[in-house]
Amino acid sequence: MRVRTMTAAPPTPWSSDLAEPQINETAFVHSFSHIIGDVEISSNVIVAPGSSVRADEGTPFFIGENTNIQDGVVIHGLEQGRVLGDNKKEYSVWVGKDSCITHMALIHGPCYIGNNCFIGFRSTVFNARVGDGCIVMMHALIQDVEIPPGKYVASGAVITSQQQADRLPDVNPQDKEFAHHVVGVNQALRAGYLCAEDSKCITKVREKIDTYNTKANNDSQTQTQRSIEVYNSGLDNQTVDQVRYLLEQGFKIGTEHVDKRRFRTGTWHSCHPIEARSVGEAVSALETCMTDHHGEYVRLFGIDTKQKKRVLETIIQRPDGSTKPTTTSTYSAPPSSSNGGYSSSSYSSSNGSYSSSNGSYSNGSSQLSSETIDHVRNLLSGGYKIGMEHVDKRRFRTGTWYSCSPIETNNPSQAITALEECMRSHQGEYVRLIGIDPKAKKRVLETIIQRPEGSSNGSSNGNGVSYAASTSSASSSKSFTPAARSYGVESGATATLTNTRLSAEAIDEVRNLLRGGYQISAEHVDKRRFRTGTWYSCGQINANSEREVVGILESYIAEYPGEYVRLIGIDPKVKRRVVENIIQRP
Repeated sequence: MRVRTMTAAPPTPWSSDLAEPQINETAFVHSFSHIIGDVEISSNVIVAPGSSVRADEGTPFFIGENTNIQDGVVIHGLEQGRVLGDNKKEYSVWVGKDSCITHMALIHGPCYIGNNCFIGFRSTVFNARVGDGCIVMMHALIQDVEIPPGKYVASGAVITSQQQADRLPDVNPQDKEFAHHVVGVNQALRAGYLCAEDSKCITKVREKIDTYNTKANNDSQTQTQRSIEVYNSGLDNQTVDQVRYLLEQGFKIGTEHVDKRRFRTGTWHSCHPIEARSVGEAVSALETCMTDHHGEYVRLFGIDTKQKKRVLETIIQRPDGSTKPTTTSTYSAPPSSSNGGYSSSSYSSSNGSYSSSNGSYSNGSSQLSSETIDHVRNLLSGGYKIGMEHVDKRRFRTGTWYSCSPIETNNPSQAITALEECMRSHQGEYVRLIGIDPKAKKRVLETIIQRPEGSSNGSSNGNGVSYAASTSSASSSKSFTPAARSYGVESGATATLTNTRLSAEAIDEVRNLLRGGYQISAEHVDKRRFRTGTWYSCGQINANSEREVVGILESYIAEYPGEYVRLIGIDPKVKRRVVENIIQRP
């Protein structure tokens, strides 16, 4: 039995009619919500938990059909002031049909919300009229104005004058589709909640679930038996799990092989294509490739056909006959896969000055740290190319780097010599080491190895991204795993950058905005003006690369110490803000 918290309006000096809510039988009002007084709730409305619709001062209220009142919404009204509803009657609060009043919004009468409207999280509408089809995003304030139909109010906007309201942009089709989608979702929720309270309806659903679970268990047992029969082979169970995972995700399977000599240069050759869609067929094809290329490395990888890229690379056979899988790249692997590290065998260059078995480089005059030498060793052993870039102090803040002479060698000692030559040629500047994946044509490493003050460590305390090469004696394949990103801006002779670094969350925000094609800018404000919401622009950021944008943002942080600085994401097509995120506080 449904228990609703609904009460009549209390007797007051301005009203003693003790009016009670009128709720259509098709509506769903959660038992943890509160409906008080003269409130008319139309058909197919959903009122979510924690909401309060209280017509005890301003009254009456009207909520149109198919509208959803989400968690934490407060609807109240002043004793004075009324709006004219679509039925030509006076109301303290009118909310039209097919509208969304989302989480924690405040609707305070006298107030009119039209049909097909969307009021975003924590937004406030007071003493205002919002026309049909309007979209109001998060944390907005609308007061003492009339919003024309079909207008868009951005997140954080404060609309308190009619001039502001008249200049608002139109809603675009994507926003309309989103609002319509939210209405549809809540209609499904309403039907689901009503079904949960109906013993006959919920019994049928549970019977379907039980039937499905029984069938799934039988299928699982059959699959397990088939696995025992089919996978009694040379493949590790972990590899079989990876094959199953890839096929379940809709990926294709590919295999490659390489002998010992070419393994060090990263020159892999494809086996026959695998067109199998079942685990058994795929495993059989893998074993055929392993048999045909006994005494060589064989690796398995998944192919995302939509994005045309690899999603997993795992070595499943080595020349010594080992078939324990080792992940060779930083792709997302299923939980059951292992992420092996890299451990090269002892290797000596022609001059005998380099040994990878102990990670040392016996050059007493080397300017490079052991960490940087390890980076060079691991990059070349993994088949990656090496590059170098330099920039002076002034351009460092804008992220404008220049390339040194290209390094074409695969010899570690020659590569280190070239790095040192670049550092000597650009004394008093930043120099950074670049690792390049020639197949994917992208960078896998950026680390600063020289600073203007003479420091030559291998950390990434500048406008670079630091990647660490992990080592393990358990495998013989390369694995670069991203270390903590540490962005910074030069702020004095000592390069103490802690106070100007962006947080990992802010860097992720920048990355997501750039991937989405959005523009980025920043604003600042001091403590006093922060309370009034008067922000000032730091300037438009025209850079398109992540490291350049991060460098510029951190320069703003350094430029405005003791103030609030916020990151702005802008949709250039509709010329509106999509993100406002404070990245520095006093």
